[in-house]
Amino acid sequence: MNFFIYLLVMAGITYLIRMLPLVLVKEKIHNKYILSFLYYIPYAVLSAMTVPAIFYATFSPISAAFGFVAALILAYFGKSLLTVAACSSAAVFVAELIMKYLIK
Repeated sequence: MNFFIYLLVMAGITYLIRMLPLVLVKEKIHNKYILSFLYYIPYAVLSAMTVPAIFYATFSPISAAFGFVAALILAYFGKSLLTVAACSSAAVFVAELIMKYLIK
């Protein structure tokens, strides 16, 4: 029974979060600071969720750092998401292999 109560509360809060901006903000937003804030929110939230997970996804934070640096470099140069993900995964794999033979 508690599960359904929690489910209803979660559904209600999710609905309110999505519905309230539509009800409260009826006209177009012209303030450049608010527009800038709303523009960068998805990037900030995605970074806040992704970056910590990167360092706990491997057996070693060192190999995770190699993958993170590889991803940053490739993303800086404008490579596609698939290229960044594949190359950073390969960097982690190579780092794990090297560490396996160096650290015994």
